[in-house]
Amino acid sequence: MSFNFLKDKHKKIHFIGIGGISMSGLAEILLENNYTVSGSDRNSSPIIDKLRDKGAEIYIGHNENNITDADLVVYTAAIPSNNPEIQKAKSLNIQLMDRAEFLGQIMKGHKYNVAISGTHGKTTATSMLSHITLAANLDPTILVGGQLDVINGNVRTGNSDYFISEACEYKASFLKFYPYIGVILNIEEDHLDFYRDLQHIENTFLKFAKLIPTEGFLISNFDDDNVRNITSKVNCNILSFGINNGQIRAKNISFNDKGCGIFDVYDNENKLFTVNLKVPGKHNILNALSTICAAFSLNIDNKFIIEGLENFGGTHRRFEIKGIKNGITVIDDYAHHPTEIKAALAAAKNYPHNKIYCVFQPHTYTRTSTLFDDFVTSFFDSDQLILADIYAAREKDPGTINSKMLSDKIKEKGVNSVNIHSFEEIVKHLKPQLQSGDLLMTLGAGDVYKVGEMFLQK
Repeated sequence: MSFNFLKDKHKKIHFIGIGGISMSGLAEILLENNYTVSGSDRNSSPIIDKLRDKGAEIYIGHNENNITDADLVVYTAAIPSNNPEIQKAKSLNIQLMDRAEFLGQIMKGHKYNVAISGTHGKTTATSMLSHITLAANLDPTILVGGQLDVINGNVRTGNSDYFISEACEYKASFLKFYPYIGVILNIEEDHLDFYRDLQHIENTFLKFAKLIPTEGFLISNFDDDNVRNITSKVNCNILSFGINNGQIRAKNISFNDKGCGIFDVYDNENKLFTVNLKVPGKHNILNALSTICAAFSLNIDNKFIIEGLENFGGTHRRFEIKGIKNGITVIDDYAHHPTEIKAALAAAKNYPHNKIYCVFQPHTYTRTSTLFDDFVTSFFDSDQLILADIYAAREKDPGTINSKMLSDKIKEKGVNSVNIHSFEEIVKHLKPQLQSGDLLMTLGAGDVYKVGEMFLQK
């Protein structure tokens, strides 16, 4: 694989925040191509251990002394401008590049770039398409925002013109990409620490869609009004999908005893084939339809589409069954937006269970505050809700919002809800209540998955 933008002068690349799911993937791609890689992060992790094993030099903690002989420094959108390593790079006139631009430059070296965007479902749809392209032996390079067993991690370095990646809308980063195929799964309010309102978000997705060349393809969810609104304003091939609307449709839908969808795929009124998913929920039918459309755009044979989808058993942290203890099933999901929470709990309702005990960890103060009313009505499918404290991520506590405030409002809606501060206390609270046949479900983009792991270990 060639990286024309790096040329010979960029022999060593330093990543600030190298332990992040996307940054680590980019670092691994470079290591696979014999570049010298260094990086830093706040904490160690299995991802960092893996990069070290592959030859990366990694520092724990951000310090100006970490910047020594780097030719290029790459940083994430979450890194502030006063970071000591950024300041040191500037003082030494070392080239700086943000993660999205760096990824976009790598995309430039491929002909068939598939960029999968949307407020929800990006990781699952990217993983589904990864399975399909691998089944078709396209030898793709893959960058996914989760751990995918078929590629033994979150990245695969291929040797072809095919590149498959998530396209995150946070801070409009996906506008630095070069998609041949752009997928828009859905458009909703989120990341309101950056976006002014829904109209601002829609306009940004429109700009993303307009990056697609005229010979390329926009894959649009026509069940989503916001996606449909922008589709008519682009100048490329359009392939629409949906359960109720669109050219490529799912019909004759049923669910097996694990809540996984079985459906017929139609092109307008013509039945094409039947798919049996191994991941639960109606939302995953829409995710599958998006990847079917992308596969059509890449001229992949139907048999590989069916094989890929039927071999996909899920991505880590997406309705992941962590284990069973004393007849109690522990499921973890990354859901951190009201729509995602509703979809995850709806999938759980179709999974064999007696009661659903949900542990939710809100992610960022901004999201909790701006989507507060939506969160209040998101948990009706849980029998008991435990709210962990807010996971701050990149933010500081403003002192105006907390999990107890959210829990109290949810309780007013008739849901049995309580705020418990520590994971140890949550496990202690749950232990005498959980009975054989119950589900313990952890939801959130932070470290709430540890609750399920602690329960299984105790």
